[in-house]
Amino acid sequence: MSFSYRTKSELCRISTDKKDVMVAELAGIIHSSGIIQISGLGKYSLKLSTENAPLARKIFALIKKLYNINAEIAVRKNIRLRKNNNYLLIVPSSKDTKQILLDTHSISTDHEGNVDLYRGIHRQLVHNRDFKMAYLRGAFLGSGSMSDPEKMYHLEFVTHRKYYGQELCALINSLGLQSKTIERKNTYVVYMKEGEHIVTLLNMMGAHSALLDFENIRVYKDVRNNINRIVNCETANLAKTINASMRQIENIKYIDEVLGYKNLSPSLREIAQYRLHYPDASLRELGELLDPPIGKSGVNHRLRKLEKLAKDLREEKGEV
Repeated sequence: MSFSYRTKSELCRISTDKKDVMVAELAGIIHSSGIIQISGLGKYSLKLSTENAPLARKIFALIKKLYNINAEIAVRKNIRLRKNNNYLLIVPSSKDTKQILLDTHSISTDHEGNVDLYRGIHRQLVHNRDFKMAYLRGAFLGSGSMSDPEKMYHLEFVTHRKYYGQELCALINSLGLQSKTIERKNTYVVYMKEGEHIVTLLNMMGAHSALLDFENIRVYKDVRNNINRIVNCETANLAKTINASMRQIENIKYIDEVLGYKNLSPSLREIAQYRLHYPDASLRELGELLDPPIGKSGVNHRLRKLEKLAKDLREEKGEV
């Protein structure tokens, strides 16, 4: 069972007795995944298709509670693709069907009684925060999906209407979240990639169990990434220390061969000998070994003098 399916199943269990909230949720489902058929003589029918059994029950229950009518349900098995059952809910033509479409602002009428499909999201459906949450929950149930957060952070809504996709994106962003739209294979996708914003949207829609699972995975990935960064940083620092030490030892040996330790000042002779005896020691550790101890900057200053001396000697011998 995918993360997306589990999230939708959890959202389907949310119930309310507030009629306007139920209408907003039903509107979100119809606008994102419904098929409206308008025929002559003012006949309207509504079809909704899903492979999610809890969603099919949810739609059936919403229509039953709000309008006291039973939607027809047809179950089909997609044998060729070996997928789950496909549930087709049909609300046949009746005065109640038209009322559903009017209440959810799926259709609109003008002063002369002419009917047309409503292309966007009517303000009455989302005029307060509770309605917005219900509408987005319905839209996600109808056309939303989520990637497994173990792999990537991605939540999206897929629609076939560009204007509707733009309005849905604007609705999400009005809540302080960040979503964008993109065209993909003749569809318009509203998507979110920021883990923090996805968590907030899940919380707003009421998917609290999915939110906790998402957060647990996100925290684990953050800890793992931080550990990897620390290990990589320490490895890089260790490699840098070893390379610097090898270069310093090479310089010191060259100076001894050409000039001899006896010609070095006591401070340079001391740091040279300690570097040869402790090739893996850091600058701080070398400084603590000296008598009296000196700081990291002091050790670095002496080693740079030795490096410059080695460079000068090589130039004199024409070895640079």
